[in-house]
Amino acid sequence: MSVISDYASLLVDAGEYSGRNDVAHLFPRFLGLAELKLNRFLRVADMEVVDTVIVTNGTGTLPSDFLEAREVKNANGMPIRAVSLQQLTESYAVQSGVPTGYANVGSTINVRPVGDGNLRITYYGTIPPLTPANPMNWLLDKAADAYLYSLVEEIAIWERDIGKVGAAQQLKMLALSGLKIGDERSRWGNAQVVVGGPTP
Repeated sequence: MSVISDYASLLVDAGEYSGRNDVAHLFPRFLGLAELKLNRFLRVADMEVVDTVIVTNGTGTLPSDFLEAREVKNANGMPIRAVSLQQLTESYAVQSGVPTGYANVGSTINVRPVGDGNLRITYYGTIPPLTPANPMNWLLDKAADAYLYSLVEEIAIWERDIGKVGAAQQLKMLALSGLKIGDERSRWGNAQVVVGGPTP
């Protein structure tokens, strides 16, 4: 269990670590900016979500928390590959059938050949935002230090203190690096190396 256990304790610690206990009224703004940057950078197993996307006439709406696809399967359970929108359009033209390729455009996923049905998508979703009504999430539980230093960095940016920004950024990156190493170990720690191709 983390010493920083929820939204309120994170606010207190961020104020103490930054030496600015007078910025509580700006905390939601700092937290939003910190989470925005963390969502751009971080890709770990705790962010993975499996969901179904309904496709009509070759187009479906991606989940609202979608960041990046890990795997997309068609209605037959077969993985389909990501291609550029131009390639998707040129390769399949007006063909219809079971999708074998996809391209994301904004908040939609386009599949070809054109068809209807469900896609099973495994994707990286955004970190659930911390709020007074939602005071905890997986990242705060696993890496409270990453949250803390992200907030200290945002406060230092607001202060226009380059030295504090650099120090907080280094601490944040160390915390995130530790989180990513732990994630890789939990995913691949017992994996065996398989050599492809013919063997003598």
